[in-house]
Amino acid sequence: MTAATISNLPYAALTPVGAEVYRGLTRSPKTLSPWLLYDAAGSRLFEEICGLPEYYLTRTERKLFARYGEEMVCLAAGGRRLSLLELGAGTAAKTGLLLQAAVNHQGSALYYAIDVSETALTEAKIRLESEIPSLTVKPVVADYTSGFEKIAPRHGGEERRLVLYIGSSIGNFDPHEAEALLAKVRASLAPGDGLLLGVDMVKDPHLLLAAYDDAAGVTAEFNWNVLRRINRELDANFHPQLFRHHAIWNPRLSRIEMHLESQINQRVRIGALDLEIPFSPGETIHTENSYKFSDRSAREMLLRAGFTVRKRWTDARNWFGVYLAAAA
Repeated sequence: MTAATISNLPYAALTPVGAEVYRGLTRSPKTLSPWLLYDAAGSRLFEEICGLPEYYLTRTERKLFARYGEEMVCLAAGGRRLSLLELGAGTAAKTGLLLQAAVNHQGSALYYAIDVSETALTEAKIRLESEIPSLTVKPVVADYTSGFEKIAPRHGGEERRLVLYIGSSIGNFDPHEAEALLAKVRASLAPGDGLLLGVDMVKDPHLLLAAYDDAAGVTAEFNWNVLRRINRELDANFHPQLFRHHAIWNPRLSRIEMHLESQINQRVRIGALDLEIPFSPGETIHTENSYKFSDRSAREMLLRAGFTVRKRWTDARNWFGVYLAAAA
């Protein structure tokens, strides 16, 4: 198949979903960006994943917030009033612990929840303002790159801001992309503002693999859902059962990789893109990475992005780390 020029591409190939699918499935090796996993169905499946026994990340980070949340907020505030901003807030299931700590610390709090899903943000606002009466939730429907532009100017020079980027979401980005994202966050902050970053630490590969290939098969359904999304939105005829969910640990790059592996020789038609994509047995679509960090690599990433680490909290097994970093 020869590459098409922009002038003769179907309209669907110029939409965000169509452009990513066209780009990813016409390259070798085939890839799909992980954000495609998180449509409404995918987001529901990920919420289910977070409650699975194998998926230690969510409950370990939650325990850290429950135990150290007051300390995190007080240290970030530094005696000033603190407002909080969260990247990829979703339904803010864990964030309530930090928001309650902020209200306890200063009587009331303002929380900007940034996410591409308006439905998730509406759910978060209703729930959080009901559970924490002195909290004001300001939903911001945007991605990371444009979300800060929609935040209201701060009130006076005494206010500090704390950006929350939790859940080890930073691990979904390649190292240079992660540093670029954190540098962009740094550029939006004033000296003294902070970043609370959650990262998953390197550990026994068997534990890592189980977290991304659970016994109940929920993560497999989550991965297959990207094919169903392409079927729904781009008139494709993927048969998910003909692709195997495959998670591997890549020690050289310190990351878990998720793939969809073709089980047979097949051709998939994507009607809206006017494409027919061939797959040979064993050929994969690389759908997601989840990088794992050492304490050193996490600190170096923050330093290169323009932050200084103020404190790190971790669990007794050193499975997960939460870093408070200040804008240098």
